[in-house]
Amino acid sequence: MRLIIRDEPDAASLYVANYIITRINQCQPTPARPFVLGLPTGTTPIGVYKILVQKHKAGEISFQNVITFNMDEYVGLPRDSPESYHTFMWKHLFAHIDINPHNVHILDGNALDLDAECAAYEAAIAAHGGIDLFLAGIGEDGHIAFNEPGSSLVSRTRVKTLAYDTILANARFFGGDITQVPKMALTVGVQTVLDAHEVVVLVLGAKKALALQKTIEGGVNHMWTLSALQLHRHPMIVVDEDATLELQIKTVKYFKSIEQVAQGQGFDQVIPAKVVKRGGESVQEKTLTNGNGVHKVDVLSLKNGLRNGLADNFPHGLAAPVPKYPLRSVSPEFTPDRMQDRIVQIAD
Repeated sequence: MRLIIRDEPDAASLYVANYIITRINQCQPTPARPFVLGLPTGTTPIGVYKILVQKHKAGEISFQNVITFNMDEYVGLPRDSPESYHTFMWKHLFAHIDINPHNVHILDGNALDLDAECAAYEAAIAAHGGIDLFLAGIGEDGHIAFNEPGSSLVSRTRVKTLAYDTILANARFFGGDITQVPKMALTVGVQTVLDAHEVVVLVLGAKKALALQKTIEGGVNHMWTLSALQLHRHPMIVVDEDATLELQIKTVKYFKSIEQVAQGQGFDQVIPAKVVKRGGESVQEKTLTNGNGVHKVDVLSLKNGLRNGLADNFPHGLAAPVPKYPLRSVSPEFTPDRMQDRIVQIAD
């Protein structure tokens, strides 16, 4: 788990936007091998989308070879409604970048067969090789997407009844009229999110502090569905200071020190895996260093035993970077004994 703490919401949003841009540019997507990006809605990601639009207009990022899958959509709300997530995404992001409209995927809450719509959505994600990076937010009750408290942690895209707290929180988008808020939604499942190669969660404000505390310091719990992120291989949560109010001081200091030490060593905590697509199969490359130079190695090849001559250079496996620490002394071979052997025989 990586926890990145910034003083202000704008700084946290900037970090996330720059991270997304870096990951897309690193992968150098093409029409044959696009970058697949999962996206949320709500107030929290608006700052990120604003920065992505600015960076696009500045020529720092292109979305021509990016495919997107949104997290959720209300059931029964007209697609062109000002409060629909279709409208939200085109208003805040898609209308301002060079993404191909055919590469945009948003659940249809007005489909005749909602179950079939959810199954088709999962199939579409799989057909594109999975999601490379899923950006997410978090509800005040710790839900991710519309996976409300009590949701299965192995759930897939499905129809979900919204909790009263969620309906109440979303009433602000419907003029404060709770009766106008849809009571059901289509949402990706917790397992759908966990299947992504990377998950980046943005958490802003004191209202999200308890949910963050349960996610970071608590155990995995279906009542706080974001806590399932503890089971992911490459999770990162980016927060502002207000969101850390419920965390223990030592927890905050720990994660800040981790980032500080990592930056001092010349890398951003952990060298991220570079996800590439080869023949429809997801493969990872890692940039590794053993003190004698930098090598790029195909992780799948390593798993298959095809080490490309690098095995001798990396005796410690895939840990990166590997500093030149002195080897530990070898412990002597363990020789069992018995308590009886230690008793000194006293002569009569």
